[in-house]
Order: sequence, then structure tokens, then C-alpha cells
Amino acid sequence: MQKLRVGFIVNPIAGLGGSVALKGTDGESILQQAKALGAQPMSPHRASKALSVLLPYQAQMEVFSASSGMGYELAKEMGFISHEVYRPASDETCPSDTESAIRAMAGLVDLILFAGGDGTARNICHQLEELEIEVPVIGIPAGCKIHSGVYAITPKAAGLVVEKMLKGELVSIQQADVMDIDESQFRDGIVKAKRYGEMTTPCELQYIQQVKMGGKESEELVLDDLAAFIVDEMEVGTRYVMGSGSTVAAVMETLGVENTLLGVDIIEDEQLVASDVTASQLIELTQGRPTKLIITLIGGQGHIFGRGNQQLSPSFIRQIGKENIMILATKQKIQALEGRPLIADTGDEQLDQALSGLMKVVTGYQDYVMYHVGMGEKGC
Repeated sequence: MQKLRVGFIVNPIAGLGGSVALKGTDGESILQQAKALGAQPMSPHRASKALSVLLPYQAQMEVFSASSGMGYELAKEMGFISHEVYRPASDETCPSDTESAIRAMAGLVDLILFAGGDGTARNICHQLEELEIEVPVIGIPAGCKIHSGVYAITPKAAGLVVEKMLKGELVSIQQADVMDIDESQFRDGIVKAKRYGEMTTPCELQYIQQVKMGGKESEELVLDDLAAFIVDEMEVGTRYVMGSGSTVAAVMETLGVENTLLGVDIIEDEQLVASDVTASQLIELTQGRPTKLIITLIGGQGHIFGRGNQQLSPSFIRQIGKENIMILATKQKIQALEGRPLIADTGDEQLDQALSGLMKVVTGYQDYVMYHVGMGEKGC
């Protein structure tokens, strides 16, 4: 089974000013004042509470972190497989070190787990936006100000959400606001929060009964819901490569475009560009153009590549990039896998490795889950 790659960041000074009534630790002068008053770091302790939940899963995880108290030493001491990706220039870490750590782990991790406050969330959000990377983020509450929507309610709760992922349970994700308040005004009794962006964050799967579960009628309603969302999200001037299968066919039906059920079609601006294309035609018709791939999984088996869609060659997949692959499936279809991973069997082992890890699966209208992708026989 592919290991869950966790980016782990601890802000050593988060919450330092809380215990000495400074209502935060933003700014060098406040930090020094907090230390002079004898404030003790709390974030490492709170981060360890989240990691403690994950101790039984050490063999299923790899932790990527920064040293100088930013998480690497803690994770290693607790027995996790740990990699140091960034070393601060000084033991006196600052916000830029958080951003540097995020840059260092970019592309290496499936999930970011961090301990800090709203200032830390802002730093992470800023860097992810700069890098144009979307990765799920879970905050371990350790600061004085916790207004952002990316935080678990307790450190243990943060660990429990990661545990659900490690156990192969369905974990929905959502966009959550990153908020922060002006500490100087807060000290004067004025609470004024400002939105600084948003990040993707997992949440426990909520079975809101918008459609009835079970039976053909339920499946049809769910597919209608899912297809309507994909159509609404389609971008002008982008070519969409539509994979095989009935789930993708539902999108084509919603568009009113002829579909090749067991083949691969290309559409742009809701019009058919080419139908039942070959591997070489696919590369030719998408090269140099904004392109997204829409695929589903084979029910019961979980294959997303390598079964019935060999037109989606390794060359084409590399050409568009993992970030432009959209996987569609109903939750019933994913649950039928009983925790087994989705399988990428492209015939190129290096590409299969690059595709492995957690990927977003669209399961309804603005409804997603994160699910593991493996590597066929060697990766499962």
C-alpha cells in the first residue's frame, strides 16, 4: 500500500503570548515580551497529541518536515518515518520559515498537518497560492487566535481525521476560509477579522440525504447531480478529454453531445471536437492547448488507467499533468471497493508512482472525497 505522505509543520512560537495575556505573538517585540514574561511553547505539546493518535499507523506514513523545532525532531522522536526538507538559518524561527518549509515540501506530500494559529494558516495559504498548489490542509489548534476554518476542534480531532484517511475511509473535502484578526486592535478590545484566502481542508463525511440511497433511481439522481457540477465548472477555451464509462457518459448526456461509451471523446466549449480518438490523435489534438481529462473508475476493480482506456497513454498523461485529471464517481461506487485503492496501471512504472497518493474524487455537486491511488499489483 502506498504510504500517506504528510507534510508536518509546527510553529514553535504559536500561542506563546496567550498564557502571559498578550493575546497573540505577532511581531518581534511582542514575541520578546512574551519570552521575558516566561511564556513556554505550547504548540509542540499540542502537535504531539495529534501525532499520538497516529502511532499505530507509523508504517503507513512518511513525514516531511523542517528542523529547529518545526516538527522534524518531534516526529522522529515519536518513531515516524521522517524526512528533513528544510533547516531554518536560526533556532529563532519566523513566518518566512513556515513559507520556506511549504516550498520545500511542495509536490512531495498528500496532506499538510500543521500546529499554529491564524498567522501560521495565513503563511501556509499565501505560499500554496503562490505555488498554485492545492493540497488538503489540517490545522492543529495551537495559537491564541483560531478564526480560520481549516482547524480541527482539538489536537486529537486533527489526528482522528488523518486516521480516517489512513484507514481508507471516505473523507470529504471543502474550501475553508483563512481568517485573521488585527492583534493590536484585539488588545484594545476590538475584534476585526479579515479574510486572507481559502484552503482545501478535509472534513468528516456527512451523509446529507439529498437523494435516496439504493436502487437505480438513486444512481441516476446522483449522476445527474455530479454531471451538472462538472458542466458548470467547465472553462471556456479548454479542451476536455472525456474518458469511457457510464459516469462520464452522464456528463456528455447533460451537455447534449454524442458520446462514445467505450471510447474517448474530446469536447471544447460544449461542442464535440473529435470522437473515439486514438492515442496519437489525442496528443495531436490537445498539444499546446489548455486540457483537462475527465475519467471514472471501473466498478469493483478501481482501475482509473490501464483498463479500457489505453488511448490515455503515458505521454498524454504527462503532457496534461496530474493536476488536470478529474476523477468522477458516486460514493456507492467508491464504497464498493471496501478500502482498496484506485489503480493507475499505465504501463509506465515511474508515471504510476507519480500518480499514486491521495487524489480528489468528485462525488456530487460541490462534493468531493480524497481517495488513495495505488500502482496495480506492486502498489497495492
